[in-house]
Amino acid sequence: MTEQPPDDTHTQPLNRRATLADVAALAGVSLGSASRALSVPEQVKPATLKKVAQAVAALGYIRNGSAQALASRRTRTVAALYPTLDNPIFAQSTHSMQQTLWSLGYQLLIASHEYQIDNEFALLRATVERGVDGLILVGTDHSQEIFSLLHQRGLPYVLTWSTDDSSYPHCVGISNFDAARKLAREVIAKGHTRIGLCGGAIDRNERARGRRLGILAALKEARLKMRKDWIFEAPFSYAGGRQAIQYFWSRKQRPTAILFGTDLQAIGALHQCREQGIRVPDDLSIIGFDGIEEAEMMQPALTTLRIPAHEIGRRAAHRIVALIEGTPVEPEPPLSEMLLIRESLGQVSSTNQR
Repeated sequence: MTEQPPDDTHTQPLNRRATLADVAALAGVSLGSASRALSVPEQVKPATLKKVAQAVAALGYIRNGSAQALASRRTRTVAALYPTLDNPIFAQSTHSMQQTLWSLGYQLLIASHEYQIDNEFALLRATVERGVDGLILVGTDHSQEIFSLLHQRGLPYVLTWSTDDSSYPHCVGISNFDAARKLAREVIAKGHTRIGLCGGAIDRNERARGRRLGILAALKEARLKMRKDWIFEAPFSYAGGRQAIQYFWSRKQRPTAILFGTDLQAIGALHQCREQGIRVPDDLSIIGFDGIEEAEMMQPALTTLRIPAHEIGRRAAHRIVALIEGTPVEPEPPLSEMLLIRESLGQVSSTNQR
């Protein structure tokens, strides 16, 4: 039996797009009912919703987003600007953010400057020009021209990932200072006094700055000092972690523990330690920051601090929609992080401290 072509009774000519009136006619409902079924489905009877959905599918109908935006002055699109898309921790946040926005009737537009801070303003401007109703930014430390543009355009925005160095009421994140201090205290409790730090550049990055200051504060509390040459800046990547091990192991005086700014750096460091025959944690303890799933799969499993990435994405989505729609929303305290002590952090011996 030969396959029959589909019934094209209700399809449109190739040179004409289906209209909402076509959908209403095929579904056997009024134009107003068809419009409400697509815009506010919760206000429409299930039977009507089903008829309209079947008509939309049969006709291949797509609403004219540009016309809708002109009529409502809204695009129902939220943009999120990330420092990179090459870190699983941001992917977790983005996933929850997108799912939440979708459930609220909004779309998510994602862009990244890949830690090229000087490109952030141009990226933001290009994003705003595409037409968005609100912005979600990572971090609290941005140039004044970025905040000026947001204020000039009257665009609501939410700052995520950090609550440090800002009095802005719409921040969703952790205190990186407090989290890093907590992590460093655990390292010190294991007997480590020779502690190194590998983070990223702290200029216009309050997350890296807060983590560095939190570690230094914990050392000061314990009456310890960090050598200046034991503070190493490297990219937030596997390669950055490998570079750190090469740097520290080339020095005459070496730390017994290194705290890294991200799990990616720490995982790269673990790999380099295997390459150079450095035993973890016998010769050196490695500590990450972020709590990505891959950290637990390392050999040895990586000690780290888990950031509530999914919760950040979910709460940021709810908050930006509330701001867009003019719904009152109160400031919230920093979210809680989770300390994960695993095999890569060892108890220091008196021999290693010499």
